[in-house]
Amino acid sequence: MNYQLVQEPDEVREVLRRVDDFLPTNALTSVVPLSSATLRILSKAKFALPPVLASATGERHRQVRQQVAGFFSPAKVASILPLVTEIVTSRCELTEAVLQSSTVDLAGAVGRHIPPLILQELIGVELPDLAILKTWSRDSLELFWGWPDEPRQAELAISAAAFYQWLIAKVEQHRGDQSLFGLLHATGLSVPEICSLGYFLIIAGQETTSQLISIAFYRALSHPGCWQALADGALSADSFVRQLLATESSVPTWRRVASRDTQLAGSAIPAGAEILLELSGHHLPGAGDNGYSLAFGHGLHRCLGAKLAELETVCVLQTTARLLPALRIVSAEPSWTRLLSFQSPDTVMVERTP
Repeated sequence: MNYQLVQEPDEVREVLRRVDDFLPTNALTSVVPLSSATLRILSKAKFALPPVLASATGERHRQVRQQVAGFFSPAKVASILPLVTEIVTSRCELTEAVLQSSTVDLAGAVGRHIPPLILQELIGVELPDLAILKTWSRDSLELFWGWPDEPRQAELAISAAAFYQWLIAKVEQHRGDQSLFGLLHATGLSVPEICSLGYFLIIAGQETTSQLISIAFYRALSHPGCWQALADGALSADSFVRQLLATESSVPTWRRVASRDTQLAGSAIPAGAEILLELSGHHLPGAGDNGYSLAFGHGLHRCLGAKLAELETVCVLQTTARLLPALRIVSAEPSWTRLLSFQSPDTVMVERTP
């Protein structure tokens, strides 16, 4: 796929603001075409992604967005932060015990545990076992935003189909209650529509935050003196995370498609052009709101969990550094997962400093 790259922050905002000229209909389209064998696997599981939220437009999108936003309101996010601290503290205590005699993957031991527990608390839907959820999430991201060949597509599709079948059952289970799925039932959304929304919301609501926490851990521990400054309170975790969002977000790009012949910054954009927006990496340091907010998009499709992801990462980073101040990176640059729109170090291996 050939994308027209848009990097300049003001131009990225303009594309996201011009919702009639640049549509989100390709936001969830697989980067590489799925093979017929892959499509058969998904079809057998009744896998379907009708446009509801991230890839939808119009009044229905606004109505659904308003309903979902209630589960991520500032008040609810603020009320959940003590639970974040509680879980991080517990994970750090377990990690401290292991560090007495061994190296530890800090991303795996601490970071990946928190976002799923917080998400299920907010939306009122119990999520699968952590190992299964992470496998489903990562496989789905690779299927839709990676470059898998046909044999790999089939493996990923089996995983995505299992995730979707779990989702169908869970959506039915919550019919009539006060969970997110129950509320969406009450507003008239069909089961496929709720599953479509839930599929990517459950992935985005925990996996991308886990990825951001992993990046935060790795960069803080890699920069001389940074981890200790966070532990001592000499460096603000809030400022550190905002800088990270400006330069190296876990969601560095997003897509749009031109609905008609138009122009952007004086250049002609033909109808049907695939646009790749760079959301981080092109901001001036210390640029305030302009320096990091694009990491979560802009306008009608701005991420509903933006403040949750930011504050959650700040809390995890700050608390972990305070409780485990004597850490250092074990090895050189780890392997990274790098997909079209998602990135993260696979591990953050640490040991106790002497």
